Amino acid sequence: MSNRSTTPSAEAAATPPNQGGELFEARTTDETFELGRKLSKNLQPGDLVLLYGGLGAGKTLFTKGVMAGLGYDVDEVTSPSFSLVNLYKTKDLDVYHIDLWRIDGGQNASEAVGLDEILEEANTVVLIEWADRLGTLAFPNRTIRIKLEGDGDDPRKITVSMPEDSREKI
Repeated sequence: MSNRSTTPSAEAAATPPNQGGELFEARTTDETFELGRKLSKNLQPGDLVLLYGGLGAGKTLFTKGVMAGLGYDVDEVTSPSFSLVNLYKTKDLDVYHIDLWRIDGGQNASEAVGLDEILEEANTVVLIEWADRLGTLAFPNRTIRIKLEGDGDDPRKITVSMPEDSREKI
């Protein structure tokens, strides 16, 4: 296990690291879903996708879009709020869907879900809801940051930040 501190500061909990990124507006839930589907086409084994946003922002819906793009039955995709970790096996990848909502700010979120071990597994992609609970941890894996803003029937502003060395766009 790592000795890295994962207790988020108030500032880190409010927003993901500012790395710019592409800004999208999703006027409907279908558009949020489709943006997730588009992202799935860029995913590679070892990728870590960090999802930031408040309650009702569309993190799980976005994840369902990713899973649909990977050929997984979206009716089987649920928020792992209580289990903390769901594993979805697709044809090509094992996808870990992690929800840190229930992790207390004083706990080491990474250790609570065994993140270091999960990230070492071959042929996996990891999607983490409530990624702000990880604080300012940096990971060796290629990391994609998704910030979802808005709730209810309001349009969502979705910022997708691909790794700095990536030329990929959604």
